[in-house]
Amino acid sequence: MLVQSYIFLILCFTDFQNAMSIVVKEITKLFGAQKALDAVSFEICAGEVVGFLGPNGAGKSTMMKIIACYLPQSSGEVKVCGFDVVENPMEIKKRVGYLPENNPLYYDMYIKEYLGFVGGLHKIKKLSERLKIMIEITGLQAEQNKKIGALSKGYRQRVGLAQALIHDPPVLVLDEPTSGLDPNQLSEIRDLIIQIGKEKTVMLSTHIMQEVEAVCSRAIIINRGVIVADGPVDDIQRQAKGAQRITVEFDHQTAEENLKRIKGVIKAVNTGNNTWHITTGTGEDIRAAIFQFAVDNHLKVLTMNKEEKSLEEVFRELTET
Repeated sequence: MLVQSYIFLILCFTDFQNAMSIVVKEITKLFGAQKALDAVSFEICAGEVVGFLGPNGAGKSTMMKIIACYLPQSSGEVKVCGFDVVENPMEIKKRVGYLPENNPLYYDMYIKEYLGFVGGLHKIKKLSERLKIMIEITGLQAEQNKKIGALSKGYRQRVGLAQALIHDPPVLVLDEPTSGLDPNQLSEIRDLIIQIGKEKTVMLSTHIMQEVEAVCSRAIIINRGVIVADGPVDDIQRQAKGAQRITVEFDHQTAEENLKRIKGVIKAVNTGNNTWHITTGTGEDIRAAIFQFAVDNHLKVLTMNKEEKSLEEVFRELTET
């Protein structure tokens, strides 16, 4: 139902020819003597769902506020849908749906009342019809007659998503969009973000690495105001420095000291049944060397698997400086 409703929303309201990108060039932001962003540059094209990652204080929210025209940069240039954030902030706000990290809401307003207020600011035609669609696709049907202050944190987050989507913007900037959601809600919102990303540019920040792996095609990692990685999630995992882990099962026993003679092996742990967890100290694939070791030692390799690093491990490596 969630996906079908969103497809209906696209058919009714999306102008497919207005799909544009975010362009950020040499953005620096100073807060007094503190440099929150240091010459940050990237571009996000239409149809991309990009995870913007970094530890607390790295500059994520600052960058998102600049893109959404809620905070001016100290230097550099940002364009959204071809409009400059300094010269045309009102045009950008028409085209950007923004969910801030703190999700400011009017707690004394009812859900429909609040979304109607936001829709009125955007001068949306057929507002009552849009409200029904937004309430359905964000899963607010059961709570729609409540005041926002009576909602759980998860449902308040859904209201925030609804207000970001209500004017059908070509660009969405979502700061921690799944904060406070239970597992079922989280799955539904992830599915919604994936559907949105098929027709829109989506930039989202999150601390949940599994969320980036499930939702995003690309990740930008920022640390201390500087981008330290930018590319497809799989490529970032492959290019990260450090060890690989390989699990191999032989047909009979061998010794740890023998395995550690293989070039690049720094650790070998027997887990029983002639199965070994082998850790390497290089980025090179040593599976061929393990096969050659087996041949030289009259062993047969029954199974072998190379374990890719998780995005969480890569994130820690790139930001622990």
